[in-house]
Amino acid sequence: MHTFRHLACTLATLFLINFPAVGDEYSSPASDIKDAMWPGATYSPAIPSIESVLGYRIGERITTHSDMLRYFHALAEAAPEQVRVASYGKSWEGRELIYVAIGAKQYIGQLDTFAEQMNQLADPRVTSSAEAKKLIATLPSSVWLEHGVHGNELSSTDTAMMTAYHLLAAQDDPLVNTVLANTLVFIDPLQNPDGRTRFTNFYYGNLGLQDSADRLSVDQNEPWPRGRSNHYLFDMNRDWLAITQPETAGRIAILNHFKPTVVIDLHEMGGDASYFFVPSANPINPHMQQGQLENNTLIGKNNAKHFDRFGFDYFTREVFDAFYPGYGDSWPTFYGASAATYEVASTRGMVFRDKDGKVNHYREPVQKHFVASLATLEAAAVNREKILSDFYQYQINAINAGKKDEERTFIIPVQQDRAGSHHLAQLMAQHGVEVTQATESFKACGTRYDKGSYIIDTAQPRGLYVKTTFTQQVDMADDFIEEQERRRARKLNDQIYDVTAWSLPLLFNIDTAACSKQVKVDSITVTAETPLEGYVTNTDAQVAYLVPWGDSAAGRFLTGALKAGVKLKSVDAAITLESGEPFPAGTLVIETKANTPAIHQQVAALALESGAIVTGIDSSWVTQGPNFGSARTATMVAPNIAIAWDTPTRSLSAGSTRFILEQQFNYPVTAIRTSMLASRNLNHYQVIILPDGNYTRALGKQGAENLKRWVEQGGVLVTLANATAYAASPESGLLATQLEYQLNEEDAPPPPGGASDGWVQGSRIASKAEFIQRIEDHHRVPDYVAGILANVAVDQEHWLTAGVNPQVTALVTGNTIFSPITLSSGKNLAWYEEEKNLLASGYIWKENQRQLAYKPFLLYQPTGNGMVIGFTQDPTSRAFLNGLNVMLLNAIFRSSAHATPYR
Repeated sequence: MHTFRHLACTLATLFLINFPAVGDEYSSPASDIKDAMWPGATYSPAIPSIESVLGYRIGERITTHSDMLRYFHALAEAAPEQVRVASYGKSWEGRELIYVAIGAKQYIGQLDTFAEQMNQLADPRVTSSAEAKKLIATLPSSVWLEHGVHGNELSSTDTAMMTAYHLLAAQDDPLVNTVLANTLVFIDPLQNPDGRTRFTNFYYGNLGLQDSADRLSVDQNEPWPRGRSNHYLFDMNRDWLAITQPETAGRIAILNHFKPTVVIDLHEMGGDASYFFVPSANPINPHMQQGQLENNTLIGKNNAKHFDRFGFDYFTREVFDAFYPGYGDSWPTFYGASAATYEVASTRGMVFRDKDGKVNHYREPVQKHFVASLATLEAAAVNREKILSDFYQYQINAINAGKKDEERTFIIPVQQDRAGSHHLAQLMAQHGVEVTQATESFKACGTRYDKGSYIIDTAQPRGLYVKTTFTQQVDMADDFIEEQERRRARKLNDQIYDVTAWSLPLLFNIDTAACSKQVKVDSITVTAETPLEGYVTNTDAQVAYLVPWGDSAAGRFLTGALKAGVKLKSVDAAITLESGEPFPAGTLVIETKANTPAIHQQVAALALESGAIVTGIDSSWVTQGPNFGSARTATMVAPNIAIAWDTPTRSLSAGSTRFILEQQFNYPVTAIRTSMLASRNLNHYQVIILPDGNYTRALGKQGAENLKRWVEQGGVLVTLANATAYAASPESGLLATQLEYQLNEEDAPPPPGGASDGWVQGSRIASKAEFIQRIEDHHRVPDYVAGILANVAVDQEHWLTAGVNPQVTALVTGNTIFSPITLSSGKNLAWYEEEKNLLASGYIWKENQRQLAYKPFLLYQPTGNGMVIGFTQDPTSRAFLNGLNVMLLNAIFRSSAHATPYR
């Protein structure tokens, strides 16, 4: 099979695909690809070419992860004094993640020294201005080129190989000489090897006699889930905030180590576009510094100079903004780098016919990224001193901004969600932020805080990152918002690219406090490896062990206990022991007599592994709340969980939901192709999750009836976002709620009626406002919201919300708004706050805010022996809504305990 694919590819290359040369529409197949990539270049035979190692010339084939590794190791072997290849981690599927350092031998031989000196330059508290000037005089600038974070954005990995080859092999090239003399080049050639492998397996597994440029062809239409995402179907370009994936964690660690001064993230966009580079579009994050923006403009201008020479079209200041701090190009700006995204028109395979009928070949985006990479390296080399000086000045500005800020110090007090607080502190440390934990109680700005509270002072080099991720609101520029409102009034699409809110304390639903002063207290340093310590009091309990419910540590304890076969219960309401000690609703009860004699050791091990605090008790007597034998104390079961997989689920939602359950709570989930849910026997499963997706066509009425039968027999159906819309549709009838049209408070009078001949009664329109009302679509959906954080009120008297705070924060995206369910059908267990208190962070259209108030977020509908639980938004989005994890766990584990199937 491999031989056939290689033969087909070779035939296509030799007989069907002509590669365009610079200045010509097409060149002959015999033209020198290397010269076409960079006209006039000559290369040293001492450095192995791509063709000599891999058997094909650059752009003739989509390079696989294994071949990419093989080529870079060949370069390192050929030029060990100028190249270092090092691993920074592995993907979920075990593929190696590497970075490649290329430079003059004096730089490559002193990489560790370079890292030490960059970290000195990054801290003005220990490096004076005079010392910084000495470092700047001798240090090279450094450029980190990131490639292939989206696995089906193919060209950049081949570009990475060509860039490395050119830097090492080009002879008498003034640009290369300038770069190597002044710049240390880091290449991350493939950030997402699992996604790329998924794509290349699909592409070459379906290859015919020739590659097809037809948009209708299999070549151009990869199947679900496509190669964009990683193994757990995450968009890793949005993972830099929460750092949930091992690939992201490895990259952040190595960037924190070297702190390169310029970071470029190379992407692909739609095949009908041209090329995008900096300056970025608005809005710009207000915590970026002027020097960084200036450097991006210098780099963009140099790119333009080379693109003009090659005759490449490009655009700037459109579409791709620099507002959200969780991209691969925005995260580095908050340690001081000048960073940007580049986007090239994709061929999504070897050939693509654009809207003008021109057939574009794979080597074209490879070449454009290559030219942009070299132009960027040149700009970084020529502007070495300015870029390094701006890097140092960034740190000074960050510290000074923190000292003057009314929110100088952020404090994470000791609170019920102990695991969430610890995770947040640990996450910030992983980002490179200085975090401490108080070893004694203290007072700050008039408030007393307990021992164990976490402290983050923004008067530090990473202070602006703390500010942009911890403050409740980061505003977009007023003129940008005004323009979006103008466009919306004209029924034009807005230009907001991604979410407008990302405050980590809100995402985690963790209380924080801000103080305008420095907090001085005895403390210990928190690191990314600082463990959450779990323990047991009264390790030889005679009656039971209690685990307070309400955080992820308790969730991990529950899933671990269920998998270990431990028998346990959960109280539906808060209880108070005879000693007066209170425990919240949802508290887990592990009765010693109901388990084996090894239960004491099992509980201790589970506490250690999960980080939970466990209390042993010698009496079951409670003075308030349900007793352990009450009907309001549910026996927990280990449910078999299925999740809809494949078309039409939204792959990102399916992936993040499965990831949270499997990797954050270590509980297995069975993925089932969605089509099978329509007709198969589902009785093996106690819980079925429908992630966000449009299920109407895939499941239809037959699927709804099959699911309804299963629910009536005791199954728990959990629907997320648009899956809830399917459950609420008249065709499915699974959930007694409805989607709402856009609220129209001032309806126009109905237009005059007409006769059957097509004529209508004459009418008068007296004003432009009346004209707008007359043509308005009064059955249109609400306007789309890019992403805000909304305050959600939670019913505190239902077993499904046990352990959940009275108020949580949810991410709201899209334009779906549901009507409340009536009490005759079910309950609205969480709903958006009143209009004036609804918005927690971000920017929302006023009409949406008005309409969303008091509308449901969490719906519960009992059906037969089972139930349907609907989330009107996705609580698993990007796996960064940690504050909703308890609600999600309740929907899965407490609900299956409360369902009554025949057991």
